[in-house]
Amino acid sequence: MTHRPAIRLRLAAALLLAACALRLQGWLPATARAGVPVQPCRVAKELPHDPNAFTQGLVFADGLLYESVGGYGVSELRAVEVATGRILRRRRLPPSLFAEGLTLVNDLLVQLTWRGKTGFFYDRKRFAIRRTFVYDHQGWGAAWDGSLLHLSDGSAVIRRYDAQTFQERGRIEVRDRGRPVTRLNELEFVGQELWANVWQSSRIARIDPASGVVRGWLDCSELAQKTAPPHDRDAVLNGIAWDPATGRVFITGKRWPRIFVLAFP
Repeated sequence: MTHRPAIRLRLAAALLLAACALRLQGWLPATARAGVPVQPCRVAKELPHDPNAFTQGLVFADGLLYESVGGYGVSELRAVEVATGRILRRRRLPPSLFAEGLTLVNDLLVQLTWRGKTGFFYDRKRFAIRRTFVYDHQGWGAAWDGSLLHLSDGSAVIRRYDAQTFQERGRIEVRDRGRPVTRLNELEFVGQELWANVWQSSRIARIDPASGVVRGWLDCSELAQKTAPPHDRDAVLNGIAWDPATGRVFITGKRWPRIFVLAFP
């Protein structure tokens, strides 16, 4: 014999559980709902870093770290000894320019400025300016894939430029689960992926450079919590450099006293 009150009770309970599940799903990060992997930042080594450096861009080459340090009146380009953090070479920018992203194009370092809409190609051995270029948007991050320069401007859009003529060759919009990922900052090619810091976030987006789709995230919130200077809202994660010979990835933040070498399983 069927007990209809019991059936109704079970149905109500099932509907309540389903509603709770949907509500919980609504609070989950988009990456979790979509199945985009979120990987914690695992550290293989810690290195010293100038705690006064407002890091805007980071590059590894010649066994050194090259760093773009921002701020009006204090912006500069640096060559830094990896093991000690010692500044080996530096070049100051004019006080009116705020240094931003940094990348390497063949044997030249390319540095952006924030609102100055001007960039510089430097000889990386002596930091002599080889040429300048202009663009019609803010400069945030820069990365080179061996063919094209990729520039971010704080939006979800990454522009691609010919490194010789500086003519625009296309754009991608970075999306996670179909939604634009804004505030893209420092950029770096790591293998076949384009990595991007998200300003005021402790995550790094791992992007398919062809489509703009986010393949995964690195969650560095624990590093930020223990490393970023307390009560300094600007001391956020920023700075990614890749050593293709060893696979090492270096990350740091603005005014962080350490650089971290990441370990991958």
